[in-house]
Amino acid sequence: MKKFFHLLALALLASSLFAHNLLAQGNPTAMLHTSMGDIQLELFADKAPVSVENFISYAKSGSYDGTIFHRVISHFMIQGGGFTPDMEKRATREPIVNEANNGLSNTRGTVAMARTNHPHSATAQFFINTQDNNNLDHSSESSSRTWGYAVFGRVTEGMNVVDEIRLVETGSTPPYSDVPKVPVIIESVEIIDG
Repeated sequence: MKKFFHLLALALLASSLFAHNLLAQGNPTAMLHTSMGDIQLELFADKAPVSVENFISYAKSGSYDGTIFHRVISHFMIQGGGFTPDMEKRATREPIVNEANNGLSNTRGTVAMARTNHPHSATAQFFINTQDNNNLDHSSESSSRTWGYAVFGRVTEGMNVVDEIRLVETGSTPPYSDVPKVPVIIESVEIIDG
């Protein structure tokens, strides 16, 4: 656990330097080229520098190329970035710190980091909210804290593509459910600025 917090501190330091460079350039743009069309994103480097740096690193390394939207729930979200069409999990780097307390909300069209039940477990996977999902937001009330899902961007063009993806037919590929029967492939992720 001590090693985790040491690595976390180093990651935060590196991210703050990265964020300083990003902020000097403004929020970067990413283009998801999918088998169903393009989705353009604004990445909120000003509000979620760790998550944006993480997403850009995976994109520039080609880690997202050939992955799929492996979890599609029409009135919730579409999730991708971690599996190939044959449902093999892609290798990831160390998890990042959860930035869900950045004041951003999981509203329709926003992009957030996917994670396990552990709050600081996000790696490569992300999701696009297909409706307002305020229940996924960070909340801090009195002595209890509920970690949410860190929003780090929003769709600026191609929400029609997101809506087409959310309506695809899904089924089970044990142990996974809500998997599109015809793979929706993320062919590449292009970072336009940043």
